[in-house]
Amino acid sequence: MARKSATSKNAPTAKAPTAKAPAINIGISAKDRATVAGELSKMLADSYTLYLMTHNFHWNVEGPMFNTLHNMFMTQYTEEWTALDQIAERIRALGHFAPGTYAEYAKLSSIHEPKAVPEATDMIRLLVQGNEAVAKTARHALGQADQANDQPSADLLTQRLDVHEKNAWMLRSLLQ
Repeated sequence: MARKSATSKNAPTAKAPTAKAPAINIGISAKDRATVAGELSKMLADSYTLYLMTHNFHWNVEGPMFNTLHNMFMTQYTEEWTALDQIAERIRALGHFAPGTYAEYAKLSSIHEPKAVPEATDMIRLLVQGNEAVAKTARHALGQADQANDQPSADLLTQRLDVHEKNAWMLRSLLQ
């Protein structure tokens, strides 16, 4: 017996949902959630830009410090990749869409990528600056999360501050 096509007059129709999802009611106002989500979106953009730059440098580093830098960059970009998901999911938990395109990241990020592959020591310098930029973005977002009484976002941002300040210190140590 032939199956009826979805356009058949006798085809069953999908039922419309009977109830809307309840409004977000987590003790943070819609305005404060929007503010924190906006700051987290900047954090996501900076973090993604830094992730991509670190991965690029991992692939393209050359010179006498190759093995050290190749491994260090891999450790850093792997950790950063995991953090991207955590930041995006926090934005979603606040009821907003996470930015997810290069165009959105380019608008939101405070980090500017190099146009060519730099020398190894310039890679290190750029990654120090990139980690410090992410730390500054996190610190500003943390202030907004604190004002909104948003402890999960504040906790996430505090963890990210710790990681990026430590990465900047370790990278800077290679240049001294």
